[in-house]
Parts: sequence; C-alpha cells; structure tokens
Amino acid sequence: MFDSARPDALARTYTVAFEGLAARRVEVQCAITPGLPAFSIVGLPDKAVSEAKDRVRTALSTMAIALPSKRVTINLSPADLPKEGSHFDLPIALALLAALDVVPRERAEQAVSLGEMSLDGSLVAVIGALPAALAAGEDDRTLFCPAACGAEAAWVGATPVFAGRSLAEIIAHLTDKNPLPPAEPGEVLNETSTRDLRDVRGQERAKRALEIAAAGRHHFLMVGAPGSGKSMLAARLPGLLPPLSAAEALETSMIHSLAGLLDEGGISRTRPYRAPHHTASMAAIVGGGRGAKPGEISLAHNGVLFLDEFPEYPRSVLETLRQPIETGDVVVARANAHVTYPCRFLLIAAANPCRCGHLYEADQACGRAPICGQDYLGKISGPLMDRFDLRLEVPPVQFTDLDLPPSGDTSDIVAARIAAARQKQAERFQELNVEALVNADAEGALLDQIAAPDPEGREMLIKAADKFHLTARGYHRILRVARTIADLEGSGDVRMPHIAEALGFRLVSAKQV
Repeated sequence: MFDSARPDALARTYTVAFEGLAARRVEVQCAITPGLPAFSIVGLPDKAVSEAKDRVRTALSTMAIALPSKRVTINLSPADLPKEGSHFDLPIALALLAALDVVPRERAEQAVSLGEMSLDGSLVAVIGALPAALAAGEDDRTLFCPAACGAEAAWVGATPVFAGRSLAEIIAHLTDKNPLPPAEPGEVLNETSTRDLRDVRGQERAKRALEIAAAGRHHFLMVGAPGSGKSMLAARLPGLLPPLSAAEALETSMIHSLAGLLDEGGISRTRPYRAPHHTASMAAIVGGGRGAKPGEISLAHNGVLFLDEFPEYPRSVLETLRQPIETGDVVVARANAHVTYPCRFLLIAAANPCRCGHLYEADQACGRAPICGQDYLGKISGPLMDRFDLRLEVPPVQFTDLDLPPSGDTSDIVAARIAAARQKQAERFQELNVEALVNADAEGALLDQIAAPDPEGREMLIKAADKFHLTARGYHRILRVARTIADLEGSGDVRMPHIAEALGFRLVSAKQV
C-alpha cells in the first residue's frame, strides 16, 4: 500500500525488473530539488537505463514541457536489484511528469508502466509485457504500455491495460482529457501443419516410435544414414501433438514474451518447435548471456526440441541437458543473476551412425569402420544416452520406394490417437491427485502403481534387464513407454506385448553404442 506520509516533493510510479519469469516490482521515485541543473538516475541502472534521461528529456522538449533549472534525481528502488532494458523510459517519464504536476500523482502511483520512448515521444514495443501485466494484477495496479504490447499484456485479464502510441496519449489519459480504451487480447493462433506423416515413404517403425514419443512425451533418438528421413519425421511432430491448454499457453507465452517472440500480441495454442543448429553455444541452448535470458530448452517448454546432428554438438552442451531432462526446469546461475526457467520439452535427437554416415554400407564405408561408428556415437555419454526412452535405427529408403503410394495413417488420424491417449493419462493422474500430465512425468511409487505389468511381462522385463544390463533408470523408462503403448491401444493394463514393444525400441541402438 502507499504511504501518504512521504514528502510531497517526491513523486513515484512503478515498473518491473525481470528475473527469469518473475517480474519484480520496482518503485521509480523522482525528486526535484534545488541545486545546479542536472538529471541523474541511480539504483543500479545499466547503460540502456542510464541513457533514458536523454531520451526522456528530448521527448519532453518536443512536447513543449520544459524541465526546471533544478536537480532532477530518479531513484530505482530497490537499489541493489540490477535494472536492465529500455522499458524503464516510460515509468521514468511518468514519475518526472508527476513531480512536475503535469499528471496527477495519485494516478501515477496507482500504475505500473513499461515502454521505450523515441525522441519524439512515441512509444516503442519492449519485451516482457505479459509477465509485467501479471505482476501489475497481483499488486492491483493499472498497466500502461506501448500500443504494440497492449494485445499481449491484455491476455492476463487480471488488471486494466492501457496501451498508447505515444507519451502524449498516456498523459491525456491520466488527465482525463482523452481516456484510452482498455486493450483487447490478441488473437488465439492455431497454426495447422501442412506436413503430413504419410509424406514420409516407408519408415513405418520410425512412425510408430514417433507416435509413442508424442503420446507420452518420451525422448526419442534416431540413428540412421544421411537421407533416411530423420529430419522429415521430426518436422511432422508438431502436427501430431495436441494443442496447448490455456494454462500451458500462458506459461509458454510468458517465456516467449521475455524472448521477444510473440507475434503482434497473439498467443499460440500450437506447441513450440525449436530446432537450433549444432553450432549453438551453451548459453543459447540452456540460457544465460546478458540478463540470463531463456535458452532453447526453455523456449521449447511444453513443446519439442529437435537436435539434428546430435553428436556434433559440443559435449559440454550435451551434458548440460541431463539435469533439465530429469527435473523439468533449469537454473541459470551467473555472477549477477540466478534465475529458474521451466523446460519440460520432448527431446528428439537425430544422428548419423558415423562421421561419413555410411557405416552400414560396406561399399561406401570408410576404412575405419566399425571403429569410426563407435567413436562417433561415443560422443554421447552413457548417462545422456540412458535418458532416451526410445532409440531406433532408421534404415535408408531405397529410391524405388519413393514411387510407391503413401502408406500408413495420416497425421490427423495419428493425432487423434495421441490426443485420446493423453486424455487417458490426464484423467488417470487427476484421479490419483498428482500433478503429472503425461507418463514421462511418472516415477517411483506412482510408476509402480500405474504401469505394473502382468506376470509374463514382468518376467520378460527382468530377463531383459539382466541380459542387457539395464540401469534402474532404463528399467523405469521401459515401464513408462509400455504404459503409453497400452494407452494408445486403449488397454487399462500393461501386458507382455506392451513390454516387448517397449524393449524393442530401447535395445536396438544400445547395441550400436
């Protein structure tokens, strides 16, 4: 609440500073005091925030608002919280205008604002409008932002959002000369994939594995010669996944808002699909850099992360995936930042069997075969390999098969089966009163409860675990996959055929590595 006992010489408004997905409240205080004319900003501002004084001064000058010949001090509180970004321009300008009594101080204090200002006073879009609106709603304050951010911020629905094209429009609203209408949420974007699973010739087993992976969010590794269709299969995965729920869409959009990826304020119900190049740095994949921004694994939250040429990624980058795959979140720790991002993604990885890609073709393989294949796939560590629920060799397609008619089900038919399987999983976990969404989230006693196989299946699994030296993690992941296979079949019990198919999808590539 506001403290009316503070001195009248001090005007204030509010904005936010971002720490991961959290938008921390920042009080912008303005004091105009006697002394030599000066304009200073304190409170741990970065370069972009420090330069705000020049943008604000010039913008006010173009609007014929003169600054007094006194000392103007802007304090960003709390002072020990780093302030980064150009979105501090608008709140600094509003605090200054309130101190000059151009806008009512009470109304400025009731607002949270963000936006970059041009020299003519127009407002430029900034990142983070969605989490800022959420923070404003929690504090029961109004949000002011640029017009380009209004549709995005209005999605929260917890607070009035007023979006202006310029500082003059915000002033006119605060003085009741020309009130702005509340911003309306942007469109719900439902992108439909034009890539059909039937376009992939052959590879029926790989299509089956892709269906299982999508149904239970099971991580999937494909190993095959160049041109065998690995990338084609992965590219058709977005058309198989069910749309995001309202809660998932909002959570995913908040991450994309911080990364500046929302398109004209529209929130997409299509699950994200991220496919970074293998030259991407650790900060690009995991998160970090200036401001500890979200990386590709967080941008793929609730969606798909496709890593092609998997062994070509630096080993240090690959090893950082191990913990996020297990926990569903990533902690980006830096000297000046310590933030947590969610990252529950479906990992699809593709790799050639060796560097030249012709390990299984005797007439084309290099002279180092098969050692070259062991060395190449050996770049993937055992612990990371163990985290793939499905591993499959994707054989090359003969050119004569390309003339054959399409085979298998269409993406729409497969997507319907996947949606039904996911609905079964959601209902099961809801009945058990657990937070899990898909079978990949089940572990421990919960997994034993929902995926206990019949006696024949358990006997088969125990024999396979002993013969192939499965780890405890591998044992449990086979149970998860078997549970998903049973859900796709509509079976309430996990039986021996489900265990057998799950084993087949895990042991093929294990022999290769």
